[in-house]
Amino acid sequence: MKGRQVVLGQLFGVEAAALLEDGVLTDLLVDANALSPLVPGDICRGVVERLMKGQGGVFLRLPEGQRGYLRDRSGLREGQSLLVQVTGVADEGKATPVTGRILLRGRHVLVTPGAPGINVSRRIREDETRARLTGLGQAALPPEDTGIIIRSIAEIAEDEDIAGELRGLLDLSARIAGEVAGGPELLLGAPSPHEQAWMDWADPEPEAVEEGPDSFERCGVLEAVDALLSPVVPLPGGAHAAIEPTRALLAIDVNTGQDASPAAALKANIALARDLPRQLRLRGLGGQVVVDFAPVPKRDRATLDQVLRAAFKGESAETSLIGWTTMGLYEINRKRDRIPLHRLAQAAR
Repeated sequence: MKGRQVVLGQLFGVEAAALLEDGVLTDLLVDANALSPLVPGDICRGVVERLMKGQGGVFLRLPEGQRGYLRDRSGLREGQSLLVQVTGVADEGKATPVTGRILLRGRHVLVTPGAPGINVSRRIREDETRARLTGLGQAALPPEDTGIIIRSIAEIAEDEDIAGELRGLLDLSARIAGEVAGGPELLLGAPSPHEQAWMDWADPEPEAVEEGPDSFERCGVLEAVDALLSPVVPLPGGAHAAIEPTRALLAIDVNTGQDASPAAALKANIALARDLPRQLRLRGLGGQVVVDFAPVPKRDRATLDQVLRAAFKGESAETSLIGWTTMGLYEINRKRDRIPLHRLAQAAR
């Protein structure tokens, strides 16, 4: 199917949502609560357990017996309670990454306790519209220490819908802010996959929304997921890449296969570079990423640099393109913001 298609259904026996563009799976959200007590987006109260001198961070006690790691230790003391939000996924035996910068998400607006100011999406360019939306934010009378981010979809939304959602989020923010004292406790769970799809994939409006118990099979999502559970990524011309997580890093190897033509290596490398953000996003992989591209002359590295920068430009997950090592490997650091797909599949077996 041409255009954007949102598919709401189930995967591995739990709620899931998929986004397809021109028939290609581009995003996938799967409920991970059965696998992990805390998932990215959860807001909870933690208690400072240990200050890490020399590292600038602190370990926290979190709900369900979990441990968290907060990078900023300024002004904190052991035994202090504070509000944090889960930002990523930890490997087994490691602490869950959290932040003290809370973000409350809505379809039209975001509310940022502790980060004041009213900001309108840069995608909204018309001055009159920006002024009108800024006025809606000011009329909501947010507390001095609370900020508002107005999302691009607000440009085509009714003022009443925006104002109503904003009032609800500000009220929720105030209630959460009053829950600082006490022991570790989950205060607000992350949005479900269907809720997050409604908030994040509605701009621009999808051409179709499919839902039902067989929607993933009917729309080809199950077939795409099966391919993602394989480490091998087929590339044009018979080439392929292998994506293999290890405990230390994510290793990716590009192979040209039986194509021995002079341009085979560069074509395979460019194909992998263009598809790499999508592969990492759908597989839920991140951390330290090391890519062993097929051997090419050093003069072609600049071309790969440009392709990688363009491919990762619109990626929502924090990503640093570090560059080439002396051994000719390419290093990337990507935030682990999702439970890996293969772990969700294993848990369902």
